[in-house]
Amino acid sequence: MRAVKRIALFLPLLLLLVAAGAPAQTVRVYVGTYTSGESRGIYRLRLDVASGTLTPEGQPTEAVDPSFLAFSPDGTRLYAVNETGQSRHDASGAVSAFAVDRGTGALTFLNKQPSGGAAPCHLSLDRDGRHVLVANYWGGTVAVLPIDNHGIGPRSALVQHEGEGPHPHWIHVDATGRRAIVSDLGLDALFVYGFDAVRGSLAPAPARVPLPAGAGPRHFAFHPDGRHAYVINELSSTLTAFAYDAGAGSLRDLQTVSTLPSGFTGANSTAEVAVSPDGRFLYGSNRGHDSLAVFAVEGATGKLSLVGHVPTRGRHPRHFEIDPTGAYLIAANRDSDNLAVFRLDRQTGKLEPVGEPVRVPRPVCVRMRLVDRPPTD
Repeated sequence: MRAVKRIALFLPLLLLLVAAGAPAQTVRVYVGTYTSGESRGIYRLRLDVASGTLTPEGQPTEAVDPSFLAFSPDGTRLYAVNETGQSRHDASGAVSAFAVDRGTGALTFLNKQPSGGAAPCHLSLDRDGRHVLVANYWGGTVAVLPIDNHGIGPRSALVQHEGEGPHPHWIHVDATGRRAIVSDLGLDALFVYGFDAVRGSLAPAPARVPLPAGAGPRHFAFHPDGRHAYVINELSSTLTAFAYDAGAGSLRDLQTVSTLPSGFTGANSTAEVAVSPDGRFLYGSNRGHDSLAVFAVEGATGKLSLVGHVPTRGRHPRHFEIDPTGAYLIAANRDSDNLAVFRLDRQTGKLEPVGEPVRVPRPVCVRMRLVDRPPTD
């Protein structure tokens, strides 16, 4: 009994000593950019989780307009769209594959495949990391490309969206691995496809979920509970909450809220939406107001209530991401050529700026991976 009491007495001190001797966690940050100006491709940085310090790391990896990035589940590959091509008649968009060095984080180009349309603007991987799914904005198509030992193989599926001005802007497979959601900004609709992970195919007749005319659904986010989901509407500066039934593949409209503060009258469009890892808060980016809108998520209903707005410390926040530890958010401010770091308050959802913004030319996508061991300089 006395031995147990002694252990209990010294346990806090032991924990402090262990924590002091443990290396600080590090997150590698990869930034997709537009390369029409100064940018050279994909940039790599290091985020220190203890301090929130963001430091450039290595030379950029040459790539043409790598405007959206996605990791393989094990982090050994990085995939990027090449947002090229201007119309259905200039369907020269592509997807590139890179190997990720586990020690340095450096990227090695593997290969490239046509994306099946013009201006691919979003891509993701299926649950098992066997296929890349891509949305071609100007092409009006969505496609699936299988992953192989060499990088990416020729596409296994291609679907053309029909109607007046289709512009698919986001595609992702749900947690069951059986359905793929597509947001089409031009058609003001979400599409729910059946997804076959063996064949890499999309069901030919997706369910269509309409949104108000002129909403412009852009990016979509699943809640960690698997029962709710959210779409940010670029043109109307709103967020729509849904109840999601994975079994039926159905989305039921629950609520639509503005991403802007009351009384704002300037020009604005929205871009990215994300739910915190614990599911308690949701964030959306405003371009024009140049802010992150913060909402609390009601656990039982999935509905949103506004917490507030935080300036992004730059212009045109096209994308942002929450780091794998859930401690920080990094916003990519395209028109001011910088990345801004914010510390998340896990109790209130509020964001606190950390340090000074870091310069990266034309940043439009942020992706992060936790490093297994301290990086090599």
